[in-house]
Amino acid sequence: MDVSIDIHFLSFLEGKAIDYLINEQIRDKEVRVIGAEGNQLGVMSLQEAREAAESAGLDLVRVSPNAKPPVCKIIDYGKFRYEIARKEKEAKKKQKIVEIKEVRLSPNIDSNDLNTKINQARKFLQKGNRVKVTLRFRGRELAYVNQNKPLLDDFAEQLSDISVIDKPAKFEGRSMTMFLAAKPSK
Repeated sequence: MDVSIDIHFLSFLEGKAIDYLINEQIRDKEVRVIGAEGNQLGVMSLQEAREAAESAGLDLVRVSPNAKPPVCKIIDYGKFRYEIARKEKEAKKKQKIVEIKEVRLSPNIDSNDLNTKINQARKFLQKGNRVKVTLRFRGRELAYVNQNKPLLDDFAEQLSDISVIDKPAKFEGRSMTMFLAAKPSK
């Protein structure tokens, strides 16, 4: 009983999907071949490259399809897939996800309430998150938008020891927003 398996392995390196073709799936006339030990075997016809891989008991894998001529390696395909999956998993572990936390203010906020919001934002910044400071206007407060911009500037000044202004204050719709980010560690 002969079972043929169509194997395509997609790898996502730098956000781009790379399709690795193996053995009979490769359709190029000529390929540059790299041997099992990493040595250059040179440019040869596809048939010669397949024979070289078969004599070594390994697979012919097209690793660089955009090169002229395409580059193929003689390697164990299962081991190759495992190594790529392990590298991707390791890279994913090292990623740090930065969340955006929001602190909402109103134009007629009391100083004690403002200090509470500043302390809340300080905690977010110390955890490494970005902070979106939103000053929301309602009703007649919209007439005094420009008079309340110093409130956001004061907020950023209070946190200047641990943060930098990522995006300056900008008026959109009924609110003014500003983004703060933690200072990069030296």
